[in-house]
Amino acid sequence: MAAWFTFIIALSITKSAQVLGSGVFELELHDFKNNKGLLANGKACKPDCRTFFRVCLKNYQAVVSPGDCIFGTVVTPVLGTNSFSVMDGDSFSNPIRLPFNFGWPGSFSLIIEAWYSPVADLPVDTNDPDLLISYFAIQRKLEVGAEWSQDVQTGKQTELRYSYRFICNENYYGERCSKICAPRDDRFGHYTCNPDGHISCLPGWKGGYCEEPICLEGCSKGNGNCSKPGECVCREGWQGTFCDECKRYPACQHGTCQQPGQCNCEEGWGGLLCDQDLNYCTHHKPCRNGATCMNTGQGSYTCACRPGFTGVDCELEVKECDSKPCRNGGRCVDLENGGYVCKCPPRFEGPHCEHSLLTCADSPCFHNGKCREKDNGRSYVCECPPGFTGLNCEKRVDKCTSLPCANGGLCVLHGNARFCSCRSGFTGQHCEININECAPNPCANGGTCVDHINDFTCTCAPGYMGRTCEVPADDCASRPCLNGGTCTTAGRGQPFACVCPAPYTGPRCQAYSLPLPAPSPTFASDPGEAFHWAAVPLGVGLVVLLTLLCMVAVILRHIQRQRRRDGQDSETMNNLSDFQKDNLIPASQLKNTNRKVDLEVDCALEKTNYKHNNYHLDYKSSKDFKDDPSQEDKSPDCEKCLEEKIPLSRMYSEKPECRISTICTPRDSIYQSVFVIAEERNECVIATEV
Repeated sequence: MAAWFTFIIALSITKSAQVLGSGVFELELHDFKNNKGLLANGKACKPDCRTFFRVCLKNYQAVVSPGDCIFGTVVTPVLGTNSFSVMDGDSFSNPIRLPFNFGWPGSFSLIIEAWYSPVADLPVDTNDPDLLISYFAIQRKLEVGAEWSQDVQTGKQTELRYSYRFICNENYYGERCSKICAPRDDRFGHYTCNPDGHISCLPGWKGGYCEEPICLEGCSKGNGNCSKPGECVCREGWQGTFCDECKRYPACQHGTCQQPGQCNCEEGWGGLLCDQDLNYCTHHKPCRNGATCMNTGQGSYTCACRPGFTGVDCELEVKECDSKPCRNGGRCVDLENGGYVCKCPPRFEGPHCEHSLLTCADSPCFHNGKCREKDNGRSYVCECPPGFTGLNCEKRVDKCTSLPCANGGLCVLHGNARFCSCRSGFTGQHCEININECAPNPCANGGTCVDHINDFTCTCAPGYMGRTCEVPADDCASRPCLNGGTCTTAGRGQPFACVCPAPYTGPRCQAYSLPLPAPSPTFASDPGEAFHWAAVPLGVGLVVLLTLLCMVAVILRHIQRQRRRDGQDSETMNNLSDFQKDNLIPASQLKNTNRKVDLEVDCALEKTNYKHNNYHLDYKSSKDFKDDPSQEDKSPDCEKCLEEKIPLSRMYSEKPECRISTICTPRDSIYQSVFVIAEERNECVIATEV
């Protein structure tokens, strides 16, 4: 009665628990990207966006709106800064679990907010919009199951990768996780639960809640029972494996019974206890293989064997087929000359029918391979799906055979994916790219980088050495001192110095220095002060030297101009001697008459064509020349002569008060150069040179 009452209570608890559902919504965060480190309002985090998430799960809404998180909410700790991958840690469990204590509705709305935490410790005011980084909201229909649903949400400057699922808690089943089934193995039941939540009895049990054991198969229901599976406990007076044998009378030797306590003698036996042997052949049946037994008295016998057998009890087989050598139902046929032949049934072959002939009816192809019959159905061939090979598609194809890895790379299989694991110094899908070690510019101080396999060398600029040209070289190695100077330095990286031989000087001995005269005695009015008299002749000598150099330059330039004039018109130069005296200009005509005018040129040339070349006048024809030409007699050509002579006056005149007057001769001649010699009493003295 107590057991029944306990069973009723357990059943009631089970039924009431089925009303309440129990499951968990799991959200697994993978990657979050905020490459620019910006908030939702466009401002930048200082210094970085320390990011945490707020998850809100609520009922399904066509348009997700803020409000109460009916199904639950979770706020994570700070998981990273800017862009990061979410990892499971001590302070945070990934995936995020939102438990349910009611049936799963089949749909939901999910809000995921990324917030900026200015400080290391939470909480942070999640109602402050200035701390919001991004906001994602979705609404989905979701079935209960262990499979994850992947999703990616992209914002203005952020991206979030995550997955989610809804699974039932332990012992809960069904589309809404509302059916409860707790496996048990005690006196109240012995069962497990199917995926749909129904009870499945453990082996050896039966009944509504698997509380009844299944006795040994064949156990007599009337003569035996059991308290655990596989038992067969006999009642008094019965025995045997299945409790179907009655117990004979005690000490009955060769008798039987139909009811407990009987002793019915077998054939050939007699007596109260059936212990008297009346027929050896009947009692012991020593002859085998169908032989006939004959009693010979005093407990002896003889056996008459059937053809094909021999021995005392006819236990020896004469024919070979009697040993049944043919297997799998093969029929043995004895041959006249000895030996035998096995006639095999269909689908078997071999000397003893030991080989099985598979056909497409046996479904020999593995991994969904397609079977094709051949040889009239006696054989077959399998067409394997991609990724499998072999006679029966039992071998998986090595994917690495079709992925060659260059430069010593090793093909690696990871699940269904394959990739090349490259040696150091190489990269690429097939390890075909040699990594350029010169890309980060390791050579310093202008050195040139040369790439090698997993290494590099630097060709250093002059003055540097070392693997990356970081060590300054010996400056004296490049022989910087000129004119036989000796280079000295304190060490590598130290500035050098040149010891110059006389008479050279300078940082590199590149300057030539004149020897200085012997120092003169100094006279000083005061013993503490001395006048350097040696500097006086040195300064005078330098002035004289510069003067001589200027005079030589002027003479050379004058000679060069004279040679240029001589080469232009040899005929004119030959006639110079005829009118040199006519070209002399009296001093009275060179008086300065107007100090306000820079230059005035009087030319009494009329109706005469001339050509100006390097201050020479070449006349093709001449007319009458007037001694005192007036302003009206000046021709346009004469005005041109005036304009061309103005620069000459400005070049040689230092004062604006001097005026140069030049008179052109009427005869064929060259133009005389005019120089300002000196100024006396505010008058310019002019000399001309042919």
